[in-house]
Amino acid sequence: MKKLLILGAGTAGTMVANKMHHMLDPDEWQITIVDQHETHYYQPGFLFIPFGIYGKNDVIKPKRNFIPAGVKMIVSEITMIEPEKNRVRVAKDNRYLGYDFLVIATGTHPRPAETPGMAAGEWHKSIFDFYTIEGATALARHLRGWQGGRLVLNIVDLPYKCPVAPLEFIFLADWFFQEKGLRDRIDLTLVTPLPGAFTKPRAAKLLGNILQDKNVNVVPDYYIERVDPEAKKIISYEEDEVPYDLLVTVPVNMGAEVIGKSGLGDEMNYVPVDKHNFLSKKFDNIFALGDAANLPTSKAGSVAHFAVEIFTENFLRYIDGLDMLQKFDGHANCYIESGFGKGILIDFNYDVEPLPGKFPLPGVGPFSLLQESEMNHWGKMMFRWMYWNLLLKGKELPIAAQMTMAGKWQ
Repeated sequence: MKKLLILGAGTAGTMVANKMHHMLDPDEWQITIVDQHETHYYQPGFLFIPFGIYGKNDVIKPKRNFIPAGVKMIVSEITMIEPEKNRVRVAKDNRYLGYDFLVIATGTHPRPAETPGMAAGEWHKSIFDFYTIEGATALARHLRGWQGGRLVLNIVDLPYKCPVAPLEFIFLADWFFQEKGLRDRIDLTLVTPLPGAFTKPRAAKLLGNILQDKNVNVVPDYYIERVDPEAKKIISYEEDEVPYDLLVTVPVNMGAEVIGKSGLGDEMNYVPVDKHNFLSKKFDNIFALGDAANLPTSKAGSVAHFAVEIFTENFLRYIDGLDMLQKFDGHANCYIESGFGKGILIDFNYDVEPLPGKFPLPGVGPFSLLQESEMNHWGKMMFRWMYWNLLLKGKELPIAAQMTMAGKWQ
């Protein structure tokens, strides 16, 4: 019997388990998925927790709820991958799991300790992240009693999960503090290593204009070297200082440590793969999907979704010795919550930047691309139901894996 081993039961890994369970013959294939945590997090929901829109229970469910009965799930830390021997060592019983094909979907993780001073005594006191459940809930408690001052949101470095989330946080903070009657007491500043609000020019212009309209200061091209938590300031490699009263940070993101230990990753512990089919550049029976791969596109849930769709078709051909015909184009589709019940939608890939238009039906929508609308806000809010009930379970969504130019205005 052939063995498919999946490392990581997040978005990408869970989708692969569900799709392969339906497509591979159970008499010929054994599918196993390994993850060290029992809880699955709806990570886009972390953004809403600090502002009281979601609570902790809105974003968590047991991972086992989404793993099909025919797939073996092992809850354990992964201690080593030995690709030359086609096996993985797990902490549970210190045993080895063999495989014929390996899918690495171990994600990316915030590493605040990589920045001196960040994870010191003020962590989750006056310095917060919102990319973890602990950070988001701690920040929610802090904001309930915070009466104003300098709120600085700093992006440490690229890449990081969901590139638009820091902008969404700033937009929601502007709305939140206006609702509380505190906006005139609060200075909002975005400090970013990017030259502007976003990496793609047309989207950056729109988002930059919105930041300006909301009276948000932007400090571009800023690479933080350290945090001085006592003086409450961040300091760049050029010794430029930005003072804060409340620091919300997007720490350095890195892939899983086991990827680095096993010699499978780059300097950030992401697995080098072919950007079109996700096959490892070193081993012909290893694939990496989702945030674990070093793809030159956004580390976002939509990318994982579209990538798994392409992987599924290719993998069924690959195991039969056929060429992988489908080529992933880097498709990303992101709703950007802009506050006051509105949102923006962007749709792009490796080669095409976000353009205006209508989505998913050309000329009809109902969603507007690169434009604020209430419908885009509701698209964002409705996606949580779709995530739990459709996407994770490997069911089809009415969005093509490959980006289409239909409905977009040049």
